[in-house]
Amino acid sequence: MANAAVPESQPQVQAAPGGRKVVDEVSGWLRVLDDGSVDRTWTGPPEVLPMMQPVAPYAVPRDGHTLHDLPGEPSFRIYLPEVDVGDREGGRLPVIVHLHGGGFCFSHPSWVMYHHFYSRLACAVPAVVVSVELPLAPERRLPAHIDTGVAALRRLRSIALSEDGALADRAAKLLREAADVSQVFLVGDSSGANISHFAAARVGQDGAGIWSPLRVAGCVLIQPGFMRATRSRSELEVGDSVFFTLDMLDKCNAMALPVGATKEHPFTCPMGPQAPPLESVPLPPMLVAVAENDLVRDTNLEYCDALRAAGKEVELLLNRGMGHAFYLNKFAVDMDPSTGERTQELINAIVSFIACH
Repeated sequence: MANAAVPESQPQVQAAPGGRKVVDEVSGWLRVLDDGSVDRTWTGPPEVLPMMQPVAPYAVPRDGHTLHDLPGEPSFRIYLPEVDVGDREGGRLPVIVHLHGGGFCFSHPSWVMYHHFYSRLACAVPAVVVSVELPLAPERRLPAHIDTGVAALRRLRSIALSEDGALADRAAKLLREAADVSQVFLVGDSSGANISHFAAARVGQDGAGIWSPLRVAGCVLIQPGFMRATRSRSELEVGDSVFFTLDMLDKCNAMALPVGATKEHPFTCPMGPQAPPLESVPLPPMLVAVAENDLVRDTNLEYCDALRAAGKEVELLLNRGMGHAFYLNKFAVDMDPSTGERTQELINAIVSFIACH
C-alpha cells in the first residue's frame, strides 16, 4: 500500500477535488474524504478496470442463460440457466445465493469479474444464481452486511411463497417459477464468505420451522477473509495480488468492523476466543475453497480444523499454486492454462457439493 510508513492512526492528508482532503484510503479502491464522503474511483493499475465494468441484464439467452435484475431490499441479480428441468422434482432448480467480496468496502455483483464466473457456475450445476447487492463500509459497518444476507433469504422465501399473479416484476415471477428454495446454497467470495458463515448461522438458530419452505442446504466459502491479530510466517512469505494485500485487508477491516473491534472479532475470526464455540453454532454442511498462495491460507485452514473439531461437516478444496480471487480474473482464466484448470477444479467441486446435498 502506498505511504505504508504513515501510521494508521495518522493517515496522510492528500488533496481531493473540490478542496476536500483524503483522510483515509484503501489503496486503489477507495478514499475517505474529510466531509465523510467516500470516493470509489479506481486509482490502481488501469488494466484492472475492464474487470470492474458492469454487465447489463439480458432476457435473450447468451451462453445458455439469461440475466435479470430485481431491484428491492436487497436488490438481486439473477442468472437463469436454459435447461430442461422436466426430470427434477417440481421442475425447479437449486438456488445459489451469492454474497460478493470486496473487503466489505467495495465491488458490485454486476461487475465482469463476478459475471464470468457465476454465469458459468449457473449453467454447470445447473442452478439459479441470485447475486445479492450488499451494503458497503465505511458508510455501513458490520453487521449490516450480515443483516442484508439474511434479508436476501427472507426476500427469496417471500417470493417463493407468493401466489400466482401477486408478483409485479417479471424477474420475480421468473425466479419464483425456477427456484427450489428447499435447496439453497450460500456461496461467498472472500469477505462474502464471512457473511455466508454468519447468515447460515442465523438461519440455523431460528430453526427450520421459521424458514420453511426455504432450507439452507449448504455453504461454499471461497477463500474467506478470516484474520488473526498476529500474522503467521507463511502469510508474510506468499505474494500479494491486485485484488488483495495484507495492508488492504487490514484497512478494510478497520473500516468495516464495529468501532473499537480488533481482528479477533467474530466477524473476521469466527474460530477465535471472542467468538461463540463452534460446537454451539448451527451450520449446514460446508465446502471451504482455499488457495495455496493466499495471504489468509493459514486462517482458512485453521477455520476448517476448528469446524472438524466442533463436529461439523466440512470439505476442503486446496487450489494449488493459486492466489486470492484467482478465478475472478477473467483474463488469467482465459489465457493461463493453470488458472483455467484451477478454476474448472473449483467449479467441479461446487457442482459435486451441491449434488451431494
